[in-house]
Amino acid sequence: MHLSWPGGPLRGTAHPPASKSEANRALILQALAGGGTIGNLSDAHDTQLMQRLLAAAPGSSELSAEDAGTVMRFLTAYLSVTNWRGRLTGTARMQERPIGVLVDALRQAGASISYENQEGYPPLQIEGFSAKSDGAPTRLAVRGDISSQYISALLMVGPYLPGGLRLELTGHVGSRPYIDMTAALMQRFGARYSAEGNALTVLPQPYQSTDYSVESDWSAASYWYAMVALAPAGSEITLPWLRRESLQGDQTIAKMMTHFGVKTTFLADAVHLQQQPAAASTEPLTLDFTDCPDLAQTVAVVAAALNQPVEMTGLESLRIKETDRIAALQAELAKFGGDLRDLGEGRFRTESNGFAVNGQSVATYHDHRMAMAFAPLALRGPLTIEAPTVVKKSYPQFWKELAKSGFAISEAD
Repeated sequence: MHLSWPGGPLRGTAHPPASKSEANRALILQALAGGGTIGNLSDAHDTQLMQRLLAAAPGSSELSAEDAGTVMRFLTAYLSVTNWRGRLTGTARMQERPIGVLVDALRQAGASISYENQEGYPPLQIEGFSAKSDGAPTRLAVRGDISSQYISALLMVGPYLPGGLRLELTGHVGSRPYIDMTAALMQRFGARYSAEGNALTVLPQPYQSTDYSVESDWSAASYWYAMVALAPAGSEITLPWLRRESLQGDQTIAKMMTHFGVKTTFLADAVHLQQQPAAASTEPLTLDFTDCPDLAQTVAVVAAALNQPVEMTGLESLRIKETDRIAALQAELAKFGGDLRDLGEGRFRTESNGFAVNGQSVATYHDHRMAMAFAPLALRGPLTIEAPTVVKKSYPQFWKELAKSGFAISEAD
Protein backbone atom coordinates (compact mmCIF):
# COMPACT_ATOMS: atom_id res chain seq x y z
CA MET A 1 0.00 0.00 0.00
CA HIS A 2 1.40 3.41 -1.03
CA LEU A 3 0.98 6.24 1.49
CA SER A 4 1.66 9.96 1.17
CA TRP A 5 0.54 13.24 2.70
CA PRO A 6 -0.66 16.05 0.40
CA GLY A 7 0.50 18.82 2.74
CA GLY A 8 -0.91 21.13 5.38
CA PRO A 9 -1.77 20.41 9.02
CA LEU A 10 -3.45 17.18 10.13
CA ARG A 11 -6.84 17.99 11.63
CA GLY A 12 -10.16 16.31 12.46
CA THR A 13 -11.49 13.38 14.44
CA ALA A 14 -10.23 9.80 14.31
CA HIS A 15 -11.84 6.76 15.89
CA PRO A 16 -9.54 4.20 17.52
CA PRO A 17 -11.15 0.79 18.04
CA ALA A 18 -12.29 -0.44 21.42
CA SER A 19 -9.53 -1.88 23.59
CA LYS A 20 -8.92 -5.52 22.74
CA SER A 21 -7.04 -5.91 26.03
CA GLU A 22 -10.19 -4.95 27.94
CA ALA A 23 -12.50 -6.74 25.53
CA ASN A 24 -10.75 -10.12 25.63
CA ARG A 25 -10.63 -10.08 29.42
CA ALA A 26 -14.28 -9.04 29.63
CA LEU A 27 -15.31 -11.81 27.22
CA ILE A 28 -13.61 -14.47 29.37
CA LEU A 29 -15.22 -13.06 32.51
CA GLN A 30 -18.62 -12.92 30.80
CA ALA A 31 -18.26 -16.57 29.74
CA LEU A 32 -17.30 -17.63 33.27
CA ALA A 33 -20.17 -15.59 34.72
CA GLY A 34 -22.63 -17.13 32.29
CA GLY A 35 -24.24 -13.84 31.27
CA GLY A 36 -24.09 -10.08 30.93
CA THR A 37 -23.60 -7.77 27.95
CA ILE A 38 -20.28 -6.41 26.73
CA GLY A 39 -20.76 -3.08 24.92
CA ASN A 40 -18.46 -1.29 22.42
CA LEU A 41 -16.70 -4.49 21.36
CA SER A 42 -14.05 -3.94 18.73
CA ASP A 43 -14.13 -5.40 15.24
CA ALA A 44 -10.45 -6.25 15.76
CA HIS A 45 -9.62 -9.77 14.62
CA ASP A 46 -8.44 -10.89 18.07
CA THR A 47 -11.68 -9.81 19.73
CA GLN A 48 -13.89 -11.36 17.06
CA LEU A 49 -11.81 -14.55 17.25
CA MET A 50 -12.22 -14.73 21.03
CA GLN A 51 -16.00 -14.38 20.67
CA ARG A 52 -16.18 -17.11 18.04
CA LEU A 53 -14.04 -19.58 19.95
CA LEU A 54 -15.89 -19.08 23.24
CA ALA A 55 -19.16 -19.70 21.42
CA ALA A 56 -17.78 -22.74 19.57
CA ALA A 57 -16.01 -24.41 22.51
CA PRO A 58 -18.95 -26.41 23.93
CA GLY A 59 -19.47 -28.31 20.69
CA SER A 60 -15.92 -28.52 19.39
CA SER A 61 -12.91 -30.71 20.12
CA GLU A 62 -10.42 -28.52 18.25
CA LEU A 63 -9.94 -24.75 18.44
CA SER A 64 -7.34 -22.49 16.81
CA ALA A 65 -6.19 -19.28 18.46
CA GLU A 66 -4.49 -18.43 15.14
CA ASP A 67 -1.84 -15.76 15.87
CA ALA A 68 -3.54 -14.15 18.90
CA GLY A 69 -1.45 -14.40 22.06
CA THR A 70 -4.17 -13.27 24.47
CA VAL A 71 -6.63 -15.72 22.92
CA MET A 72 -4.23 -18.66 23.24
CA ARG A 73 -3.25 -17.89 26.83
CA PHE A 74 -6.65 -16.89 28.17
CA LEU A 75 -8.37 -19.85 26.50
CA THR A 76 -5.79 -22.31 27.85
CA ALA A 77 -6.80 -21.36 31.39
CA TYR A 78 -10.52 -20.98 30.65
CA LEU A 79 -10.86 -24.30 28.82
CA SER A 80 -8.91 -26.10 31.54
CA VAL A 81 -11.08 -25.00 34.48
CA THR A 82 -14.31 -25.50 32.52
CA ASN A 83 -13.31 -29.14 32.00
CA TRP A 84 -13.09 -28.90 28.20
CA ARG A 85 -11.43 -31.70 26.31
CA GLY A 86 -9.74 -31.22 22.98
CA ARG A 87 -6.88 -29.68 20.98
CA LEU A 88 -5.94 -26.00 21.19
CA THR A 89 -3.60 -24.88 18.41
CA GLY A 90 -2.53 -21.81 16.43
CA THR A 91 -0.49 -20.59 13.48
CA ALA A 92 3.10 -21.65 12.83
CA ARG A 93 4.29 -18.50 14.61
CA MET A 94 2.00 -19.22 17.58
CA GLN A 95 3.60 -22.65 17.83
CA GLU A 96 6.95 -20.87 18.34
CA ARG A 97 5.64 -18.75 21.23
CA PRO A 98 6.23 -20.26 24.69
CA ILE A 99 3.37 -21.24 26.97
CA GLY A 100 5.14 -23.60 29.38
CA VAL A 101 4.98 -21.29 32.41
CA LEU A 102 1.18 -21.11 32.18
CA VAL A 103 0.75 -24.83 31.49
CA ASP A 104 2.99 -25.76 34.44
CA ALA A 105 0.92 -23.56 36.77
CA LEU A 106 -2.39 -24.96 35.50
CA ARG A 107 -1.11 -28.51 35.91
CA GLN A 108 -0.28 -27.73 39.54
CA ALA A 109 -3.83 -26.43 39.95
CA GLY A 110 -5.32 -29.67 38.59
CA ALA A 111 -5.43 -29.32 34.80
CA SER A 112 -4.50 -32.22 32.53
CA ILE A 113 -2.56 -30.67 29.61
CA SER A 114 -0.02 -32.25 27.28
CA TYR A 115 2.07 -30.96 24.38
CA GLU A 116 1.47 -32.36 20.94
CA ASN A 117 4.90 -31.51 19.54
CA GLN A 118 7.57 -29.42 21.24
CA GLU A 119 7.61 -29.31 25.05
CA GLY A 120 6.50 -25.90 26.27
CA TYR A 121 4.79 -24.79 23.04
CA PRO A 122 1.38 -25.20 21.36
CA PRO A 123 -0.48 -27.20 20.13
CA LEU A 124 -1.94 -28.33 23.45
CA GLN A 125 -4.09 -31.32 24.28
CA ILE A 126 -6.40 -30.38 27.15
CA GLU A 127 -8.04 -33.30 28.95
CA GLY A 128 -10.14 -31.91 31.79
CA PHE A 129 -9.55 -30.72 35.33
CA SER A 130 -9.18 -32.66 38.59
CA ALA A 131 -10.19 -30.47 41.52
CA LYS A 132 -8.57 -31.04 44.88
CA SER A 133 -10.97 -31.23 47.81
CA ASP A 134 -9.18 -30.03 50.95
CA GLY A 135 -10.76 -26.55 50.77
CA ALA A 136 -7.42 -24.74 50.90
CA PRO A 137 -6.59 -22.13 48.25
CA THR A 138 -4.55 -23.25 45.27
CA ARG A 139 -1.06 -21.88 45.84
CA LEU A 140 1.02 -21.07 42.79
CA ALA A 141 4.25 -19.15 42.25
CA VAL A 142 5.34 -17.70 38.89
CA ARG A 143 8.02 -15.26 37.84
CA GLY A 144 6.83 -11.69 37.72
CA ASP A 145 8.83 -10.84 34.60
CA ILE A 146 6.95 -13.26 32.34
CA SER A 147 4.17 -12.08 30.04
CA SER A 148 1.37 -10.52 32.08
CA GLN A 149 -1.04 -12.55 29.93
CA TYR A 150 0.00 -15.70 31.83
CA ILE A 151 -0.65 -13.99 35.14
CA SER A 152 -3.97 -12.53 33.98
CA ALA A 153 -5.09 -15.94 32.68
CA LEU A 154 -4.45 -17.51 36.09
CA LEU A 155 -6.11 -14.69 38.00
CA MET A 156 -9.30 -14.77 35.90
CA VAL A 157 -9.91 -18.45 36.58
CA GLY A 158 -8.96 -18.06 40.26
CA PRO A 159 -12.55 -17.92 41.57
CA TYR A 160 -13.21 -21.34 39.99
CA LEU A 161 -10.24 -23.10 41.58
CA PRO A 162 -11.03 -25.09 44.74
CA GLY A 163 -10.45 -22.74 47.65
CA GLY A 164 -9.61 -19.89 45.28
CA LEU A 165 -6.10 -18.82 44.31
CA ARG A 166 -3.02 -17.52 46.10
CA LEU A 167 -0.59 -16.41 43.39
CA GLU A 168 2.92 -15.34 44.36
CA LEU A 169 4.87 -13.30 41.79
CA THR A 170 8.59 -13.76 42.25
CA GLY A 171 11.32 -11.31 41.29
CA HIS A 172 10.70 -8.17 39.27
CA VAL A 173 7.10 -7.71 38.08
CA GLY A 174 6.64 -6.39 34.53
CA SER A 175 3.52 -5.07 32.79
CA ARG A 176 1.90 -4.33 36.17
CA PRO A 177 -0.85 -2.14 34.59
CA TYR A 178 -2.17 -5.15 32.65
CA ILE A 179 -2.38 -7.15 35.89
CA ASP A 180 -4.16 -4.23 37.54
CA MET A 181 -6.56 -4.03 34.58
CA THR A 182 -7.40 -7.72 34.97
CA ALA A 183 -7.99 -7.33 38.70
CA ALA A 184 -10.21 -4.27 38.22
CA LEU A 185 -12.34 -6.04 35.61
CA MET A 186 -12.62 -9.14 37.78
CA GLN A 187 -13.95 -6.98 40.60
CA ARG A 188 -16.47 -5.39 38.22
CA PHE A 189 -17.76 -8.92 37.66
CA GLY A 190 -18.00 -9.62 41.40
CA ALA A 191 -14.67 -11.26 42.22
CA ARG A 192 -13.11 -10.79 45.64
CA TYR A 193 -9.48 -9.91 44.99
CA SER A 194 -6.70 -8.54 47.14
CA ALA A 195 -2.99 -7.87 46.74
CA GLU A 196 -0.29 -7.64 49.37
CA GLY A 197 2.86 -6.71 47.53
CA ASN A 198 3.44 -9.50 45.02
CA ALA A 199 1.04 -11.92 46.72
CA LEU A 200 -2.29 -11.92 44.86
CA THR A 201 -5.36 -13.57 46.38
CA VAL A 202 -8.65 -14.48 44.70
CA LEU A 203 -11.42 -15.94 46.81
CA PRO A 204 -13.60 -18.83 45.52
CA GLN A 205 -16.66 -16.75 44.66
CA PRO A 206 -18.31 -17.13 41.22
CA TYR A 207 -18.57 -14.13 38.94
CA GLN A 208 -21.89 -12.32 38.55
CA SER A 209 -23.56 -11.48 35.24
CA THR A 210 -22.49 -7.92 34.50
CA ASP A 211 -22.97 -5.35 31.75
CA TYR A 212 -19.76 -3.58 30.78
CA SER A 213 -18.78 -1.04 28.09
CA VAL A 214 -15.24 -1.25 26.72
CA GLU A 215 -13.07 1.89 26.47
CA SER A 216 -11.31 2.83 23.23
CA ASP A 217 -7.80 1.45 22.84
CA TRP A 218 -4.86 3.56 24.01
CA SER A 219 -2.43 1.36 22.09
CA ALA A 220 -4.27 2.26 18.86
CA ALA A 221 -4.42 5.90 19.95
CA SER A 222 -0.61 5.91 20.11
CA TYR A 223 -0.40 5.93 16.30
CA TRP A 224 -2.41 9.16 16.21
CA TYR A 225 -0.05 10.65 18.76
CA ALA A 226 2.78 9.72 16.40
CA MET A 227 0.98 11.39 13.49
CA VAL A 228 0.46 14.63 15.40
CA ALA A 229 4.14 14.58 16.40
CA LEU A 230 5.32 14.10 12.79
CA ALA A 231 2.71 16.23 10.99
CA PRO A 232 3.16 19.82 9.80
CA ALA A 233 2.93 22.64 12.35
CA GLY A 234 -0.58 23.39 13.60
CA SER A 235 -1.77 19.78 13.55
CA GLU A 236 -4.39 18.58 16.03
CA ILE A 237 -6.85 15.72 16.26
CA THR A 238 -9.64 14.48 18.55
CA LEU A 239 -9.97 10.83 19.64
CA PRO A 240 -13.36 9.84 21.15
CA TRP A 241 -14.11 7.47 24.02
CA LEU A 242 -10.78 7.62 25.82
CA ARG A 243 -10.94 8.11 29.57
CA ARG A 244 -8.75 10.03 32.00
CA GLU A 245 -9.47 7.30 34.58
CA SER A 246 -8.38 4.42 32.36
CA LEU A 247 -7.68 0.77 33.18
CA GLN A 248 -5.13 0.66 30.35
CA GLY A 249 -1.45 1.12 31.12
CA ASP A 250 -0.83 2.36 27.58
CA GLN A 251 -2.48 5.63 28.57
CA THR A 252 1.08 6.59 29.51
CA ILE A 253 1.54 7.47 25.82
CA ALA A 254 -0.02 10.83 26.70
CA LYS A 255 2.85 11.58 29.07
CA MET A 256 5.54 10.10 26.82
CA MET A 257 4.50 12.14 23.83
CA THR A 258 4.91 15.44 25.64
CA HIS A 259 8.64 14.87 24.96
CA PHE A 260 7.86 14.85 21.24
CA GLY A 261 5.65 17.93 21.16
CA VAL A 262 2.14 16.52 21.62
CA LYS A 263 -0.17 18.09 24.21
CA THR A 264 -3.15 16.06 25.50
CA THR A 265 -6.35 17.68 26.73
CA PHE A 266 -8.92 15.39 28.35
CA LEU A 267 -12.50 16.21 27.39
CA ALA A 268 -15.72 14.77 28.82
CA ASP A 269 -15.75 11.82 26.40
CA ALA A 270 -12.57 12.19 24.32
CA VAL A 271 -9.00 13.44 24.20
CA HIS A 272 -7.73 16.30 22.06
CA LEU A 273 -4.16 16.13 20.74
CA GLN A 274 -2.36 19.29 19.71
CA GLN A 275 1.12 19.76 18.32
CA GLN A 276 3.33 22.19 20.19
CA PRO A 277 7.06 22.85 20.35
CA ALA A 278 8.81 20.04 22.19
CA ALA A 279 10.29 21.08 25.52
CA ALA A 280 14.02 21.75 25.26
CA SER A 281 16.13 19.41 27.40
CA THR A 282 19.85 19.02 27.91
CA GLU A 283 19.40 15.61 29.52
CA PRO A 284 19.21 12.38 27.47
CA LEU A 285 15.67 11.04 27.36
CA THR A 286 15.20 7.62 29.01
CA LEU A 287 11.90 5.75 28.74
CA ASP A 288 10.96 2.43 30.39
CA PHE A 289 8.55 0.19 28.48
CA THR A 290 8.33 -2.59 31.06
CA ASP A 291 4.67 -1.77 31.72
CA CYS A 292 3.77 -0.72 28.16
CA PRO A 293 5.74 -2.81 25.63
CA ASP A 294 3.16 -2.27 22.87
CA LEU A 295 4.17 1.41 22.72
CA ALA A 296 7.83 0.72 22.00
CA GLN A 297 7.59 0.56 18.21
CA THR A 298 5.55 3.76 18.03
CA VAL A 299 8.00 5.71 20.16
CA ALA A 300 11.12 4.29 18.49
CA VAL A 301 9.93 5.40 15.04
CA VAL A 302 8.94 8.90 16.21
CA ALA A 303 12.20 9.38 18.12
CA ALA A 304 14.28 8.34 15.11
CA ALA A 305 12.26 10.52 12.71
CA LEU A 306 12.63 13.57 14.97
CA ASN A 307 16.32 12.83 15.54
CA GLN A 308 15.80 12.71 19.29
CA PRO A 309 17.98 10.02 20.86
CA VAL A 310 16.09 7.98 23.44
CA GLU A 311 17.39 5.24 25.68
CA MET A 312 14.74 2.52 25.90
CA THR A 313 14.50 -0.18 28.58
CA GLY A 314 11.93 -2.87 29.36
CA LEU A 315 11.89 -4.32 25.84
CA GLU A 316 12.50 -7.97 26.84
CA SER A 317 9.05 -9.24 25.80
CA LEU A 318 9.39 -7.76 22.29
CA ARG A 319 11.47 -10.75 21.22
CA ILE A 320 8.50 -13.15 21.54
CA LYS A 321 5.65 -11.09 20.09
CA GLU A 322 4.09 -11.62 16.65
CA THR A 323 7.66 -11.28 15.42
CA ASP A 324 10.99 -10.41 17.02
CA ARG A 325 10.06 -6.75 17.21
CA ILE A 326 13.55 -5.57 18.15
CA ALA A 327 15.11 -7.20 15.08
CA ALA A 328 12.24 -5.95 12.91
CA LEU A 329 12.65 -2.37 14.16
CA GLN A 330 16.38 -2.48 13.56
CA ALA A 331 15.92 -3.73 9.99
CA GLU A 332 13.22 -1.25 9.01
CA LEU A 333 14.59 1.86 10.74
CA ALA A 334 17.88 1.28 8.92
CA LYS A 335 16.09 1.88 5.60
CA PHE A 336 15.41 5.48 6.66
CA GLY A 337 18.69 6.26 8.41
CA GLY A 338 17.57 5.25 11.88
CA ASP A 339 18.69 2.57 14.32
CA LEU A 340 17.74 0.85 17.54
CA ARG A 341 21.17 0.11 18.97
CA ASP A 342 21.64 -2.61 21.57
CA LEU A 343 23.66 -1.14 24.44
CA GLY A 344 23.63 -4.38 26.44
CA GLU A 345 22.08 -5.12 29.83
CA GLY A 346 18.56 -4.62 28.44
CA ARG A 347 19.18 -1.08 27.18
CA PHE A 348 18.55 0.13 23.62
CA ARG A 349 19.11 3.54 22.08
CA THR A 350 17.21 5.03 19.16
CA GLU A 351 19.47 7.04 16.89
CA SER A 352 19.31 8.53 13.42
CA ASN A 353 21.75 9.81 10.85
CA GLY A 354 20.21 11.74 7.99
CA PHE A 355 16.74 10.26 8.58
CA ALA A 356 14.66 10.70 5.42
CA VAL A 357 11.42 9.29 3.99
CA ASN A 358 11.61 9.05 0.21
CA GLY A 359 9.69 6.06 -1.07
CA GLN A 360 11.03 3.21 1.07
CA SER A 361 9.09 -0.03 1.42
CA VAL A 362 8.40 -1.21 4.98
CA ALA A 363 8.18 -4.94 5.71
CA THR A 364 5.61 -5.79 8.39
CA TYR A 365 6.65 -9.30 9.50
CA HIS A 366 3.04 -10.48 10.05
CA ASP A 367 2.90 -7.84 12.81
CA HIS A 368 0.08 -5.30 12.97
CA ARG A 369 2.12 -2.92 15.10
CA MET A 370 4.96 -2.74 12.59
CA ALA A 371 2.53 -1.52 9.92
CA MET A 372 0.88 1.08 12.15
CA ALA A 373 4.08 2.31 13.82
CA PHE A 374 5.72 3.11 10.47
CA ALA A 375 2.63 4.47 8.67
CA PRO A 376 2.89 7.94 10.31
CA LEU A 377 6.21 8.45 8.49
CA ALA A 378 4.10 9.15 5.38
CA LEU A 379 3.64 12.63 6.85
CA ARG A 380 7.36 13.13 6.09
CA GLY A 381 7.41 11.60 2.61
CA PRO A 382 5.97 8.83 0.45
CA LEU A 383 6.38 5.22 1.52
CA THR A 384 4.99 1.75 0.92
CA ILE A 385 3.64 -0.61 3.59
CA GLU A 386 3.95 -4.29 2.70
CA ALA A 387 1.13 -6.72 3.62
CA PRO A 388 -1.08 -3.90 4.99
CA THR A 389 -3.92 -6.25 5.93
CA VAL A 390 -2.01 -7.24 9.10
CA VAL A 391 -3.77 -4.32 10.84
CA LYS A 392 -6.94 -6.42 11.00
CA LYS A 393 -5.54 -8.01 14.15
CA SER A 394 -6.24 -4.91 16.26
CA TYR A 395 -7.39 -1.96 14.09
CA PRO A 396 -9.21 -3.15 10.95
CA GLN A 397 -10.34 0.36 9.99
CA PHE A 398 -6.87 1.91 10.30
CA TRP A 399 -6.31 2.60 6.60
CA LYS A 400 -9.84 3.93 6.16
CA GLU A 401 -9.28 6.27 9.11
CA LEU A 402 -6.06 7.52 7.52
CA ALA A 403 -7.85 8.13 4.24
CA LYS A 404 -10.62 10.08 6.03
CA SER A 405 -7.93 12.20 7.67
CA GLY A 406 -6.44 13.22 4.34
CA PHE A 407 -3.73 10.67 3.57
CA ALA A 408 -3.37 9.69 -0.10
CA ILE A 409 -3.60 5.89 -0.18
CA SER A 410 -3.36 3.53 -3.13
CA GLU A 411 -2.81 -0.16 -3.50
CA ALA A 412 0.61 -1.25 -4.70
CA ASP A 413 0.82 -3.30 -7.88
